[in-house]
Amino acid sequence: MGVNWTALTIFVLLFAFITWLGFAAARWRRGDLDQLHEWGLGGRRFGTLITWFLVGGDLYTAYTFVAVPALAFGAGAVAFFAVPYTIIVYPLLFLVFPRLWHVCHKHGYITAGDFVRGRFGNRWLALAVAVTGIVATMPYIALQLVGLQVILGALGLSGTGWAADVPLIVAFVILAAFTYSSGLRAPASIAIVKDILIYITALVVVIAVPIQFGGYGHIFAAVPVKKLLLAAPGPHTTGAYGAYATLALGSALALLLYPHSMTGILSASSGKAVRRNAALLPGYSLMLGLLALVGFFALAAGVKELPEFAAGFKAFGNNYAVPALFLHSFPSWFVGISFAAVGIGALVPAAIMSIAAANLYTRNIHREFINRNPTDRQEAQLAKWVSLIVKLGALVFILRVPTQYAIDLQLLGGIWIIQTLPAVMLGAYTRWFNDWALLIGWAVGTFAGTWMAFVSGLKPTYPVEIAGWTLPGYSALYTVILNLVVVIVLTAVINALGARRPAADATVAADYQA
Repeated sequence: MGVNWTALTIFVLLFAFITWLGFAAARWRRGDLDQLHEWGLGGRRFGTLITWFLVGGDLYTAYTFVAVPALAFGAGAVAFFAVPYTIIVYPLLFLVFPRLWHVCHKHGYITAGDFVRGRFGNRWLALAVAVTGIVATMPYIALQLVGLQVILGALGLSGTGWAADVPLIVAFVILAAFTYSSGLRAPASIAIVKDILIYITALVVVIAVPIQFGGYGHIFAAVPVKKLLLAAPGPHTTGAYGAYATLALGSALALLLYPHSMTGILSASSGKAVRRNAALLPGYSLMLGLLALVGFFALAAGVKELPEFAAGFKAFGNNYAVPALFLHSFPSWFVGISFAAVGIGALVPAAIMSIAAANLYTRNIHREFINRNPTDRQEAQLAKWVSLIVKLGALVFILRVPTQYAIDLQLLGGIWIIQTLPAVMLGAYTRWFNDWALLIGWAVGTFAGTWMAFVSGLKPTYPVEIAGWTLPGYSALYTVILNLVVVIVLTAVINALGARRPAADATVAADYQA
């Protein structure tokens, strides 16, 4: 693949602009970046609009914009589970997370681990939440770099050995530098540019490409029939319908539990800003639905059969479908803009994810078990260094480990992070659960989910057999139900036996309200 110099020039110019913006963000809404809540949460001063850009840029990542159309391109209708999943998320955001914002603001909590530690008084449960968050986040960061890698390859920046890795390493250095310097303010400011570019790209694509092909009717007519609809289930099984529904529900329950989601939400200036975003963020779901259609556009265009894209599909598989369609359908200048949108879309969530992981380590591992009385400066400085280490680990993983491993680990990350739901989401409403029951439930759910994933060949769904029926479903959803059953039963038993007095709750009911 030759270098597309026009597209590359525009890509580099836009990257240079967001690099400047990332460093300049340190002076935006200026605060003392030697305090962790200023560096890691932007001082909790982001209003409704900035939070909308930040959380949207956080949840709708570069890999999302590459992988969802790629899934539609390869597997068809099942890819659209991402649309109902991102719709189900927002009632949860509206109901649960303003409560969490209020209690975290009241007590100065920065992470979900902080909240669990205060609510249940068990540092081992908080440690489990923190470790789960960090481990689930690492492959997520790696996948952002995968999305960026695909775009760089499509621009013609490829080669062999270390030469092929130089552009990705340069992007990593830029990301690491402005995150270290500006903290959460950097991705918050860059997210505005990224989201504007993504919206422009999405609107142009869903209007211009159908015009080129004579309308949506011609596009859908060119898509194989078996990819347009889910396969009808056979007798005594829910088949693809069950898998689709449980993927949507389970993914929705897991999404806001990821550390980067929590970081974006807790950076808001008020619980009202969180609620307003629950009403406004579905705009991104509409855009995601439009982008999923791009996979069908690529099928209709037949880009996989075109010889000029053979090397790209060989290197990146179906993830190359979107770049190939753009290269095939648009002039080079617009390709540069759209590729920059996806490339910048990798930096925003990767920055937030590394900050969130650093916050978890600093607050719930280092402060709890290593240095219980750090100064504010020591705490913030440690978080900055940990964020660099997290990004470096993700970079090394992508450069030295097959991409499929990152995808597999990200699947496991979803199964693991949902096991924190009883302690975090339900903990926002009740203190009835016993802390040790929560820890045991977390362990059972994590083990069961990992086992299901491996015996199913690292696929997201597992077929559960009940009364002669086969119910294929998302392993994460099945295992969090198991987790909850264990927690409820053990809590009831422990309470009945009076075996252990619950640890003190550092919060009170009024802390969860405005």
